[in-house]
Amino acid sequence: MASGSDASAASAASPSSFSSLSAYLRALSHTPSRLATRAVSVSTSYDEMTRLRARSGSDMRRTLRWYDLVALGIGGMVGAGVFVTTGRATHLYAGPAVILSYAIAGLCALLSAFCYTEFAVDMPVAGGAFSYLRVTFGEFAAFLTGSNLVMDYVLSNAAVSRGFTSYLGTAIGISSAKWRLTVPYLPNGFNQIDLVAVAVVLLITLIICYSTRESSVVNIILTALHIAFIAFVIVMGFWRGSWKNFTEPNDPEKYPSGFFPHGASGVFLGASAVYMSYIGYDAVSTMAEEVKDPVKDIPIGVSGSVAIVTVLYCLMAASMSKLLPYDLIDAEAPFSAAFRGKWVSRVIGVGASFGILTSLIVAMLGQARYMCVIGRSGVVPTWFARVHPKTNTPVNASAFLGIFTAAIALFTELDVLLNLVSIGTLFVFYMVANAVIYRRYVAIGTTNPWPTMSFLCSFSMTSIMFTLIWKLVPTGNAKAGLLSGCAVIALGILQVFQYMVPQARKPQFWGVPLMPWIPCLSIFLNVFLLGSLDGPSYLRFAFFSALAVLFYVFYSVHASFDAHSHGSLLHKITSHLEIIHVEPMEFQDLNSKV
Repeated sequence: MASGSDASAASAASPSSFSSLSAYLRALSHTPSRLATRAVSVSTSYDEMTRLRARSGSDMRRTLRWYDLVALGIGGMVGAGVFVTTGRATHLYAGPAVILSYAIAGLCALLSAFCYTEFAVDMPVAGGAFSYLRVTFGEFAAFLTGSNLVMDYVLSNAAVSRGFTSYLGTAIGISSAKWRLTVPYLPNGFNQIDLVAVAVVLLITLIICYSTRESSVVNIILTALHIAFIAFVIVMGFWRGSWKNFTEPNDPEKYPSGFFPHGASGVFLGASAVYMSYIGYDAVSTMAEEVKDPVKDIPIGVSGSVAIVTVLYCLMAASMSKLLPYDLIDAEAPFSAAFRGKWVSRVIGVGASFGILTSLIVAMLGQARYMCVIGRSGVVPTWFARVHPKTNTPVNASAFLGIFTAAIALFTELDVLLNLVSIGTLFVFYMVANAVIYRRYVAIGTTNPWPTMSFLCSFSMTSIMFTLIWKLVPTGNAKAGLLSGCAVIALGILQVFQYMVPQARKPQFWGVPLMPWIPCLSIFLNVFLLGSLDGPSYLRFAFFSALAVLFYVFYSVHASFDAHSHGSLLHKITSHLEIIHVEPMEFQDLNSKV
């Protein structure tokens, strides 16, 4: 580590880009060269786990075990989304075969979870996808995807917290309209003041700031109550339902019969519709820095939670399909409509309220850790990176994003409940699948990256073509031929790459099996699901991406350049702390523990 005098000399030689207006204007004049240097700059696992982590001051305490991660994964996934997506997927697309739709969507989620797990085991830090992309594709790609993901988390958490008010009103028999204040001079969509949503967000913010261990305990309790409610729904459905509803609609003259009323295409459309109910395990990867035994606990926690949730979803879908013919299932509120009766509606309201609380806890834990590690990189103010020495939690990031979420939830109606994290998260899943292939086949500085990059681009383009044909070409022989052609091309590209390009590295502890087949299947499925999203989702993604690019150009690249030219922001932190010194042996010790 450089001495304090060396750090001072470096600072004097390279003053901050933000020390004065003239310094900032000079920095702006160097923007093109700084972009060329910093945008593609990559970090290393060693830096992420030692030097960059030291910028937080204190370490996050390793208190979580595999059962905590399983509970966090279940709590993050089994939220309010399943109560909406099941009805639409059953009534409009798959019919009783929605059970298979959930199974297919669960398989897609598991493939993405494998990609996350390889990174999280090898590099157990709190940055999740941001850190994974930073060590593969560089700073700009990581910032663009990470910032979109954080914003999607904030917006969806605000929407879900407002949904809590509605479900709580159902549970106790009081309309949520009585709990919201109407401000007449504000425009529609912004004139319903929801103080309950604000209170819920702020309360959860206090919990996650206080302790990760206590947050996990609260989540385990709420998740257990929620699973008990789900078991009630499943048992009631199988008890009161009839097996004939799996094959016979209520109106066979208007609706097709059979378990597959709309064929295979309906099943896959249903899988696209219900996949959003699985989004939530992404936040579990951000807890890797607080896991006692990453090699053992992370694979069990991430994959185990996805598997358990898949079984629960399939059973819920089966109970609902047994209870009612698919053409009578309410597309908007399937379970409330299926279990008619005031007391049952109240039970469903209670269960959904528990689900919303658990999904909020997990999502707010995840968003804070994303922001903390983004702060460590220097592309946002390093104030966000601070970990409190007493609570060992990222207090600044948690408090800032909690207050921001509460402010949006106070007055803004956000219709993003169905697509919980929406296009931003699917884009990140796509990028992580690409990154795990790139990291296996490219050793930076020693391996030619172009064969791997060419393969990833070619495979993505083939997946996009397949998706566009599926979406735009009318059903018929021509469509089947074009889809078959795309599939053959994709398989050919994959085979050529597998036999022509050797892997540059092997995971030391845990790796995605059947490389590169599983990540490629994840890439294809994420592209396919991205193609099923609506236009407003893409507009929102483009808007936030444009804001992120502007922020990166006018602030992040200069702050990152300053940190790099000064040798590291670690010197600045050392002036406030007695000592922060991480030896390479400590990194080896960490790996031996892992």
